[in-house]
Amino acid sequence: MLIDFHTHCFPDKIASRAIEKLSYVSGGLEPYTDGTVSSLKSSMEKENVNASVVLSIATNAHQQKSVNDFAYSINNGKDIFAFGSVFPYSEDIMDELERIKELGLKGVKLHPDYQGFNVDDIKMKPVYRKISELGLITVFHAGNDYGYPPPYGATPDKMAKAIEWFSSPVVVAHWGGVGCGEDVIKHLCGKDVYFDTSYAYGTQPKYYFEKILEKHGAHRLVFGTDTPWHTANMEMRLINSLNINEEDKEKIKHKNAQKLLGING
Repeated sequence: MLIDFHTHCFPDKIASRAIEKLSYVSGGLEPYTDGTVSSLKSSMEKENVNASVVLSIATNAHQQKSVNDFAYSINNGKDIFAFGSVFPYSEDIMDELERIKELGLKGVKLHPDYQGFNVDDIKMKPVYRKISELGLITVFHAGNDYGYPPPYGATPDKMAKAIEWFSSPVVVAHWGGVGCGEDVIKHLCGKDVYFDTSYAYGTQPKYYFEKILEKHGAHRLVFGTDTPWHTANMEMRLINSLNINEEDKEKIKHKNAQKLLGING
């Protein structure tokens, strides 16, 4: 079984424009799907992925409702688990978090660079407390972002502060931060937080992934791809190259995700 905890897709009417824009600002990255739900499902079937978590991002206050309505429309609790999003500076952010819970979505995605905030900003503490109160999972983009210049809003040192304000599960994407292996080891390894394995293949030396696995533990890792930008086969090539036993590999591939998402079996 394989569960992908980090994927993206868009409503059909905007998918093409969204993918084109994201590819352009990120230096011409080549997408492996066309950004639609149907192409995500086709990719899942091709690469033997049983379920995917779809992560959307509200990049302004006006997008919140439509982003979360889209998530609700595709969320089926079987092969698609769609998370919602809130914009940090929205006046009705607390109400929208309540609505995300009422819609039956299991979590939220926050991207500090797309949304213009630092994860350790004290103003975010009430938001994190509310997310925790509702029992939602939070997935953070972390580390560098190819579409933005530094400084970045979710470096490992900032993430280490932010996670102290949560009492519900937090997943820090990209093995704790794109291109931040040394600082992930220094600031995040061993803390009560999950890392996903998305967008890792070919991004930094294998040494860092081995060290993070050793110091953080397979019980705190969930498989992810960042589809459409990487594929399951790419990320599994990396995982299969690491010094890891089959029991721990199964934790990463699906068992930890099943626990987080409440999936039986």
